[in-house]
Amino acid sequence: MAAAFSVRQADYGYPSDAAAVVALLDAYASDPAGGGEPLSDFVKDNLARELAARPQAYSVLAFDGEQPVGLVNCIEGFSSFKCKPLVNVHDVAVLASHRGQGIAEAMLAEAERIAVARGAVKMTLEVLSGNTPAVKLYRRIGYEGYQLDPAMGTAQFMQKWLGAS
Repeated sequence: MAAAFSVRQADYGYPSDAAAVVALLDAYASDPAGGGEPLSDFVKDNLARELAARPQAYSVLAFDGEQPVGLVNCIEGFSSFKCKPLVNVHDVAVLASHRGQGIAEAMLAEAERIAVARGAVKMTLEVLSGNTPAVKLYRRIGYEGYQLDPAMGTAQFMQKWLGAS
């Protein structure tokens, strides 16, 4: 039977929430699905403050009792085609000990509820093609690749680093 858990929006100004965001993102970054490298000390020291300084950012935390076990980081953008906000799901992390219990799905549902309250027209996310459990979850809850015109093909997520990382 799955463990009971709770899900809520993080309060970056609350020290235990700020610490949970950093610890869970560090666990995710250290996992092969997150790149296999822990967060730098700079990121650990500044992440919660920098997220709090951006009103377009919000996070959702999952707890098993008092223990933080899951994190979703979201950043609001803008759909120029719809002239409305959109929300990018930037990180989805669940501790390995708690995977397969519906935690990611519950956090994404809360992230979606917040996005709707913000007037967002859509949510976006990227996922590594080899992360089969995540791909299956995202498809099951309604995420899909997109295209504007079939003759132009499907969209691809790309990146370019700027300056010193």
